Amino acid sequence: MTGGAGERSLPPTGSVEVTEPQRAARIVDQIAEDAENPAEPVRPLLIALDVDGTLLLEDETLSPGVVEAIAHAHRAGHEVMLATGRAWESTRGIQHVLELAPEYAVCSNGAVIMKRVGTVGEAQAAGEARVADAVYERFHVETFDPTEVLELLREHLPHARYMVELADGMRLYTEQMDDWNLVQAKRVPFEELSAQPVCRIVVVSPEDTDRDFVDLVARIGLNGVSYAVGWSAWLDIAPEGVDKSTALERVRTWLGVAPDRVLVMGDGRNDVGMFRWALEHGGRAIAMGQGPDEVRIEAGETTASVHSGGAADVLRRL
Repeated sequence: MTGGAGERSLPPTGSVEVTEPQRAARIVDQIAEDAENPAEPVRPLLIALDVDGTLLLEDETLSPGVVEAIAHAHRAGHEVMLATGRAWESTRGIQHVLELAPEYAVCSNGAVIMKRVGTVGEAQAAGEARVADAVYERFHVETFDPTEVLELLREHLPHARYMVELADGMRLYTEQMDDWNLVQAKRVPFEELSAQPVCRIVVVSPEDTDRDFVDLVARIGLNGVSYAVGWSAWLDIAPEGVDKSTALERVRTWLGVAPDRVLVMGDGRNDVGMFRWALEHGGRAIAMGQGPDEVRIEAGETTASVHSGGAADVLRRL
């Protein structure tokens, strides 16, 4: 801009223009409104969010500000979805709490992709599915034969608790865990776990630590599968070559999102694959501040911890 009124409106070079607090607040509000203004051109992002340790605290309460921040990102034109190790039976309840009804949801660490296929009755609001009424189907499912892996693990972890998820979403488990959602689940003898192909195996050993699990997997080897070790000695096993990143690449392609327009956030070892996927394509990979060093080093950025609302901080700035 040169000459005229525009130039006279600028402060002299080297000076600072002080704005009254109330006017400054209005300016901030206007910036936020502009970010959500449909008249402003926006290149939509595909935003994939981990759940536990990213959106939920250990007691399953919400990280500060996430519901409002997700709504802001959605109004700004971005596609916000979940990419979690949880089964769909648990994930759909979390979507409801987050007031989220995306077209797809990645569950079971990438072995299951759910697709929104409609709504119940005439439940439509402003052209979008109402969260409580969205209907999903198991759109893409990966399975494997769990027999060899289960036998190997039981040899080394005879007192652990085991669960498998079948292709139709039914889950079979050997012993109950207080923090397992057992909707559509059945207790069975260990031998029944390997009676048919499964999407995933979950192994929990309360007497061990996550480091014990990492050392065990390195020692015994787990061939023909993908795996991730979670907090509190939680081992999650998926079909070979399958993780959150492989599922998200399918979703990105189906939605027609450019490879560099992806943003992923997570805190655990099962998020490393999607971190690498996003960065390799020119997207953003953001680790939560409380994540292990080995996870944070794989991300391109680090935000505040889940307790401090790190996910909301990122989403509000989009």
